[in-house]
Amino acid sequence: MANIVAIVGRPNVGKSTLFNRLVEKRQAIMDDESGVTRDRQYGYGEWTGKHFTVVDTGGYVEGSDDKFEGEIRKQVRIALDEASVILFMVDCFAGLTGLDQDFANILREVKKPIYIVANKADNNERSFMATEFYSLGFEHMFPISAVNGGGTGDLLDAVVGHFEMEGDESPMEGVPKIAIVGRPNVGKSSFINALLGESRSIVTDEAGTTRDSINTHYKLYGKDFLLTDTAGIRKKAKVKEDIEFYSVMRAIQSIQDCDVCMMIIDAERGLEAQDMNIIGLANKYNKGIMIMVNKWDLIKKDTMTADVYRKQIYEKISPNDFIPIIFTSVTNKQRIFQAIELAMEINDNRQLKISTSKLNETLLPIIERQPPPSLKGKYIKIKYITQLPTKTPTFAFFCNLPQYIKVPYERFLENKLRKSFSLTGVPVKIFFRKK
Repeated sequence: MANIVAIVGRPNVGKSTLFNRLVEKRQAIMDDESGVTRDRQYGYGEWTGKHFTVVDTGGYVEGSDDKFEGEIRKQVRIALDEASVILFMVDCFAGLTGLDQDFANILREVKKPIYIVANKADNNERSFMATEFYSLGFEHMFPISAVNGGGTGDLLDAVVGHFEMEGDESPMEGVPKIAIVGRPNVGKSSFINALLGESRSIVTDEAGTTRDSINTHYKLYGKDFLLTDTAGIRKKAKVKEDIEFYSVMRAIQSIQDCDVCMMIIDAERGLEAQDMNIIGLANKYNKGIMIMVNKWDLIKKDTMTADVYRKQIYEKISPNDFIPIIFTSVTNKQRIFQAIELAMEINDNRQLKISTSKLNETLLPIIERQPPPSLKGKYIKIKYITQLPTKTPTFAFFCNLPQYIKVPYERFLENKLRKSFSLTGVPVKIFFRKK
C-alpha cells in the first residue's frame, strides 16, 4: 500500500494550513472563511527519509442540506478509504464541538491508525486545553500549531512509523502535465470526472465551484499524464472575493507549470475576450495549446456548422491558427478521449527535435526560391538553419543581414516549418543571427 496521510475534520480547523506545512509549499488556498477547500487536494511530503502523499479535504458537516457540503462529504469518505494514516484535526481554541463528536462517530468505523491533531495550540495553556479531546475515545492526541510548526515533528514521527516503504520522492517527476483551463462553468471539472469515471472534482451549476488547482494522475494508451483541473478565470474587474483572486492565481500558475494547455470554451457562448487572454498567456509561456469546444450537443448543426465555427475562431485568434480545435460534449462523452489523444500529440510535438541536416535540406531550397525581400538595395541571404536546445521548438536562421528581415517573412518561414514538420499546437520561436 502507498504511504498516504489524509487530513480530515470539521470546517475551519486549519487542515489546509497543516497540508501546506507538510508539503512545504503554499499549494492549498487558506482563508478564515469556513468551507474554502472543497475537492481533495494531493501533495507530497517527506520526514526522516520516508516520502508520503498528503491529502487535504473539505470540512465534514453531517446532516447539512448545502449542495457543496453533500459533495464534500463524498470526497472526505474517498480520502478515508485510500488513506494509510488519518489525521483528525480539531481546534484547541474553539474546544470540543458537536461537529467534532459527529465526525468522531464516523471515524470509529474506520479500522486504520487515527491521530487527533489539536491545532492552534500556540502556548502551554492551549496545549493543556487540548486534553478534553481525549473524550472522543481515540488513543493518540498531538497538540500542534500548523501556522508555526510547533508539535508537528512529534506528530510526523508517529505517522511515518506506520510506513514500511520509503516511498517515492517525486512520483510525478517527468510526467507530462495538461492544464484544463477556461472561463467559469464551461465544463472543466465535468471533463475530468468523465475521463476518470468518478467524482474527482465537485461539479455544480454554480460558477466558481472549483477553487484550488486539482492534480490527478491519469493513464491512457500506456501513457501517464497529470491532469490539472483549475478554477475558472474571469476578468480581474469581476473578481470581488479574495478566495476567487487566489483561485485565479493558482490557475495562472498551473498554466506556467504545464506542458499542454487545454482551453475549454462553451459552444453556445463561443470564444470570448477572456479566452483570448488565456491563449495569449499560454503563448507567452511557450506552452502547447489546444481549444476544446464543449457542449457541442446543444448547437443546431448542418454539414458546414463545424467548419464555419472553426473559421470564426481562427479569425479571432489570428495569427495563432496553429492551435487545433476539437468539438466535444462532456455529458455525452463525445470525443473526450480524442481530446486527450490530441493533447498527447501536442506534447510530443513540443518535444520534437529536428536534425540540422533535415532542416537545411527542407528549408534552404524554399528560401532560395522565395528569398527575403531586399532592403535599401541590399540582398539578404540565409545560409544556415539549426534548432536550438530549448524546451520548445526554437530555430536560429543565420544570415548576412539579420536586422533587415521583417515580420511578414518571419511568418512565412514559420508557416513553412509547420507545413514541413509536426508542430501542430506548439508555439514556434525564430531568431535571426549574423553568420
